[in-house]
Amino acid sequence: MRRTAFLDLPPLRTVGGTVQLPGSKSISNRILLLAALSEGTTEVRDLLDSDDTRVMLDALRQLGCIIEPLGERALRITGLGGRTAHVPEASPAPTRLFLGNAGTAMRPLTAALALMGGEFELSGVPRMHERPIGDLVDALGALGCRIHYLGTPGFPPLRIAHGGGVPPLRLDVPVRVRGDVSSQFLTALLMALPLMAQTRDVVIEVVGELISKPYIEITLALLARFGIRWQREGWQRFTITAGSRYRSPGVAHVEADASSASYFIAAGAIAASPEGQNGLEIQGVGLTSIQGDIRFIEAARAMGAQITGSDNSLHVRRGAWPLKAITLDCNHIPDAAMTLAAMALYADGTTQLTNIASWRVKETDRIAAMVAELTKLGATCEAGDDFLRVTPPASNTHWRAARIHTYDDHRMAMCLSLAAFNPAHLPVRIEDPGCVAKTYPGYFDALFQVAQADPEDIPVICIDGPTASGKGTLAAEAAARLGYHLLDSGALYRLTALAASASAIPLDAGHEAQLASLAAALPVRFLPERILLDGRDVTQAIRTEEVGMQASQVSQLPRVRAALVALQHGFRRLLGLVADGRDMGTVIFPHAPLKVYLTASSQCRAERRYKQLISKGIDTTIATLRADLEARDARDMQRSAAPLRPAEDALLLDSSVLTIDETVARVLQWWQARRPFSA
Repeated sequence: MRRTAFLDLPPLRTVGGTVQLPGSKSISNRILLLAALSEGTTEVRDLLDSDDTRVMLDALRQLGCIIEPLGERALRITGLGGRTAHVPEASPAPTRLFLGNAGTAMRPLTAALALMGGEFELSGVPRMHERPIGDLVDALGALGCRIHYLGTPGFPPLRIAHGGGVPPLRLDVPVRVRGDVSSQFLTALLMALPLMAQTRDVVIEVVGELISKPYIEITLALLARFGIRWQREGWQRFTITAGSRYRSPGVAHVEADASSASYFIAAGAIAASPEGQNGLEIQGVGLTSIQGDIRFIEAARAMGAQITGSDNSLHVRRGAWPLKAITLDCNHIPDAAMTLAAMALYADGTTQLTNIASWRVKETDRIAAMVAELTKLGATCEAGDDFLRVTPPASNTHWRAARIHTYDDHRMAMCLSLAAFNPAHLPVRIEDPGCVAKTYPGYFDALFQVAQADPEDIPVICIDGPTASGKGTLAAEAAARLGYHLLDSGALYRLTALAASASAIPLDAGHEAQLASLAAALPVRFLPERILLDGRDVTQAIRTEEVGMQASQVSQLPRVRAALVALQHGFRRLLGLVADGRDMGTVIFPHAPLKVYLTASSQCRAERRYKQLISKGIDTTIATLRADLEARDARDMQRSAAPLRPAEDALLLDSSVLTIDETVARVLQWWQARRPFSA
């Protein structure tokens, strides 16, 4: 998961390969709660790991569920069996549950806890306290539950005051709930009321039109999986059959997320395939999915996408181009419809999305947010209470390099990342990209694995300078702040020597071809303060005197040097690269848009090196280190191949009196000034 303040997406050109989707948020949180309410133990497989599922799991632990991890994306839950939720005996205070911005946790837990007894306070982030819950509370209040607002009436936070046990409930008449604000209110009642259906039918009636019906279909399918019998009359009347009780199915699989599939379906429809490939394979969800958002496929086909698939995979490639503008009632795909708004940027006319009033009460007011951000990109938008019209930029010259504000809304970030495929060849900045952790923490990494950009569009920042100038620390911190890859070029010869020794390859000219082949494919990854070789931490191993001497041997071999130049070019991958060395800006990346030559006085560098060595128990003196550094500077400046010197267009930065934070800030300031959306 990326925790950078922003991501600058370079212009993306093609998309191809295979992407494995994470589990569905809607299914994950439903299964977790149903397993918690059930008798017995449930093994949950392929569970989504996200902010929303983590807050649900934390809440269930507080309520007394036993949760045991079973490895990656799997766990075992011992359910409560419908018993009163656990309340610490030592404290008369209510159990406080923090539920973040997870509507799939807040609404169902409110209903379940109101029917299980105990005192609870349910709260979340500020945006959750702006998301309505009054219709659900009204329905539970009509039953006889005691629920109090702790802030604005109609909104969380809430207090459930059943310390003396659940009061007598009025189940002789249907429970009535509005259906035109959020389907999660009905889902919450459908999941909670089986606790009250041991001896009688329990009936729920929906007032008004029910929106987001596919999410109710998910709820009903999962209720049946956990032993609950139900009937429905259209979408207005639902009956939980007498005698129903939750029973664990033993094993519950979480289907991959169809809403997440929409972003990659859209990418496959928008972008051409790389040469030699035929579209994009999406794994984990297929044409027979129980999720309503799988019907996004119909809309994408209507816009021109070519989509085929099986029970567990989809294959997408671009068909009609430009895409076809459509008018669509989106009640059946409320979340995935947001992706259509992004696809509308590439259509041949105005796309109109209707029946999307629920967007107003999601993680943000998504209709208003879409209008604001699509307009920044150059689109023309018109919106109302329940519709959005999007007309794409009139021509390539009307597209703009925009800073996309994401409103702490995961879907805004993912949908509008698709703007990076724009035909005007402009970059796009996504602010607060970490918000995707709500449902798809690895989204951007997955996108960059299947999307391709022209190499010259992938930015490189070069940090060159003499030994002990601090360029390694600067490069690592700058890369982390930008979400870029990191290259420590000075370690490559040492890594080659270490890998050769491990493979018993002699370090002489007679084995130059073998050594060059090894160097060309070094499985190296640079992390802040760590270097991994084939997944193994070799940070300290390459710093020994022996490896240093071996590195000097292999550096004399021309074919090894050529192989390592090609390897360094290979580090230029999405999103970008910060390259640390002595000749990055002069030899390896001479056309990099920002080159920094970092230096410091020999006295300052000697003092820094002295502190490092003393902390490791190595005895030396500052005078000795200064003399060594000055001698090395002289050798590096006089060598015939790639002598140490700043590139002609490099910016000089003397860090002698600067802290590392000040040095990083200076470089990032220079970089911002080179961005087209720096203002």
